[in-house]
Amino acid sequence: MTEPVIVDIPHKLGREGARARLASGVGKIGDMFPGGGTVKESWQGDTLHFTVTAMGQSVASRLEVFDDRVHAEVDLPPMLALFAGKIREKLQKEAPKLLE
Repeated sequence: MTEPVIVDIPHKLGREGARARLASGVGKIGDMFPGGGTVKESWQGDTLHFTVTAMGQSVASRLEVFDDRVHAEVDLPPMLALFAGKIREKLQKEAPKLLE
């Protein structure tokens, strides 16, 4: 098993504000993939667990919401683990948009 991609995303929304933004935006992640993807999500306390399935691959992720940041962990399947660095860069650039 590969190491997860881990990114911390700072915000100034407070815990509830960040939760609300994530809840309304996580479903849009599937639209980022060519041909679209499906997103399954569930909350456990302040942690959003979701899986994105697109292009024959499933990626499980966790977003733990804190007062000043969101801690993201993305579990990549072996085929995508080769691109972990690029995926981390993309997350650091694009993930803050979910909190806007």
